[in-house]
Amino acid sequence: MLTDAELDRYARQIILPAFGGAGQAKLKSAHVAIIGAGGIGCPAITYLAAAGVGKLTIVDDDVVELSNLHRQPLFTDADIGQRKAVVAATAARRINPHVEAVAVAQRLDGANAAALLTGADLILDGCDNFGTRLAVNRAAVALQTPLLSAAIGAFEGQVALYEGWRDDQPCYACLVGDDPAQDGVNCAETGVMGALAGMIGTMAALEAVRALTGWGSPLTGRLAIVDMMERRWREVAVPLDPGCATCRG
Repeated sequence: MLTDAELDRYARQIILPAFGGAGQAKLKSAHVAIIGAGGIGCPAITYLAAAGVGKLTIVDDDVVELSNLHRQPLFTDADIGQRKAVVAATAARRINPHVEAVAVAQRLDGANAAALLTGADLILDGCDNFGTRLAVNRAAVALQTPLLSAAIGAFEGQVALYEGWRDDQPCYACLVGDDPAQDGVNCAETGVMGALAGMIGTMAALEAVRALTGWGSPLTGRLAIVDMMERRWREVAVPLDPGCATCRG
């Protein structure tokens, strides 16, 4: 049940015919695990907390650095050296006291992924390395939990939703392969436009709300790509790899 305070807080969402009180109640009962409290994670956490997701588990073993601040607006100079997960969870509770925000200040890997992600209704992965992303994907397939994957680099970003345990749906590894040592986009080397992180993180939060509550057309099995150098948007289907060791093995 939504309290009077919650009804007032979420009134502008609840009056949307495609969302309504039923959608808000679904968010209140939902649990989202967020991997990475960085450029994507910060705006995603902000809007998921504000939207009223009942529980957020924030997994990140990193600490706040000065170079993070141009694209990670949950943090300030006063937070430098502090654990990102702890600061982000505190910020989420400050944004919305109705939200339970749990900080997990440890690195997710193949050994602990299932334990950290069990119980989540949706996983939002915004981390910055393939090793962690592939471990998250394997756990998501094994746990049969939707995986919303978001990434940025320079002026480009992408968001996709994977349900790789389903017979007709790809997983993240169908798109990128299963080699954790492959080269990826590194913001420290290639740079990234700060506002792009906000755009993609917010888009990931919106798609998470969509997936949890069922309005509109889901992004399942599709990759939304944005190139802000030229302001180009496109959406493509992710092909299922029949030889994928993760979801077809």
